[in-house]
Amino acid sequence: MIENIPVIEVDHVYKTFKGNEVLKDISMRCEGKHIYGIVGHNGSGKTVLFKCICGFFDCTQGSIKINGKTMGKEIDMLTNAGIIIEEPGFMRRWSAYHNLEFLYTIRNKKDKKYLYSVLEKVGLDPAQKRAVGKYSLGMRQRYALAQAIMENPDILILDEPMNGLDKDGVNEMRELFLQMKSEGKLILLASHNKEDIEVLCDEVYEMENGVLSKLRGKKAWDMEE
Repeated sequence: MIENIPVIEVDHVYKTFKGNEVLKDISMRCEGKHIYGIVGHNGSGKTVLFKCICGFFDCTQGSIKINGKTMGKEIDMLTNAGIIIEEPGFMRRWSAYHNLEFLYTIRNKKDKKYLYSVLEKVGLDPAQKRAVGKYSLGMRQRYALAQAIMENPDILILDEPMNGLDKDGVNEMRELFLQMKSEGKLILLASHNKEDIEVLCDEVYEMENGVLSKLRGKKAWDMEE
């Protein structure tokens, strides 16, 4: 269990690119043992918000605090977090296990049994020699999830984490996310899938043209396919 519940505080954040205001006065508070969903069309600003929370982009105005520390001042990047934003980098000719092993040993860690358990948790065969570069979209997404949870992070930032998964894969990942929530994790996810939001999320927000609005019921929103 997490002793100190993780907290993300977004306070009146704006983000502008070349005069184009992509995020407009965004405020939200997220804490551990909860799953927060953001819905919205492509280009609505969801991914930019996630990148600001992670420290990949600086805010033009406003502030983001992680566990009370201000991003860009007291901390530069989100740490102790698993992140899926766009497709993760990987060695195309290596197996999923050898990719994870390489990342894990960067921190002077080596635990084959543990890495096997991580891959099994996301539905991949750790003994399979197949190169990740030859994976289907759904298998690459499973690998991305393995990479995200490998360090047992307190926070998960997930942009379309179910992308490419079949029905069984979606159900497996939902169970995994709910289990991680019960362990005290903070999960922030964006999804086009209404059912994912309804099943998983404690609070739901809608992003439209850079404006974030909290929706008061899991089914109190509608989104065009």
